[in-house]
Amino acid sequence: MTARLHADAPPSDAVRREWLRRVEAEYRSAAITQHLTLWLMQLGASPDLIAAGMRIAADELVHARMSHRVYVAAGGCSPPALARESLELTRRADEPLEHDVTRVAVDVFCLGETVAVPLFKELRAGCSVGVARRALDRILRDEVRHRDFGWVLLEWLLATPLGQALRALVVRELPAWLSRVHASYVPATTFADARITAADRAWGLMPPSLYRAAVDKASTRDWTPRFAKLGIDASPVRSRSG
Repeated sequence: MTARLHADAPPSDAVRREWLRRVEAEYRSAAITQHLTLWLMQLGASPDLIAAGMRIAADELVHARMSHRVYVAAGGCSPPALARESLELTRRADEPLEHDVTRVAVDVFCLGETVAVPLFKELRAGCSVGVARRALDRILRDEVRHRDFGWVLLEWLLATPLGQALRALVVRELPAWLSRVHASYVPATTFADARITAADRAWGLMPPSLYRAAVDKASTRDWTPRFAKLGIDASPVRSRSG
């Protein structure tokens, strides 16, 4: 397909790289959620939770398709590079399945999907290229539901007979999970904000400082109070991730 030319916002290599990366990330999210849903079936979880997980996996495939449309519209033509080993979840054979489900619920959903909401809201705010804006509109709308799924799943897990052990697991591993999320979105060394042009913003990119602000917002507005409602003190973690 011939790339569409936008005289007021010509797509850069950065735009093409970022949207191809998003295609890859959405495929990964779909595969991980599908695998998590299998685990929920094995646990005999609520059919509502299982159905919600399956819907999320389908959402992620829609996001991948829409992201690919943006990539092609920006002049991209390479296929996504999918590392097959990253498209599955790994079990720890020496622990009950509930432990691994809890890890995914917190790391992928309570943290990753929760911070995705302010991130995509900010990405959409500066986006004016139609095909990119439509993709971000759909992604942001779905991310709210994906975020809520994670917190409902964690609440369900903590109410099971293993709830006390699972709460202790979260308290023990939460600092590492938060540090990893923070490092993913706010790397120690990154390109300057000035490298993101007005045209890049129009295509749905944003500078590192706005990623940092979104992570800070998720920490203050979501992570600390939501964990507190579940009896998990995240305040020491907050100071480490700031």
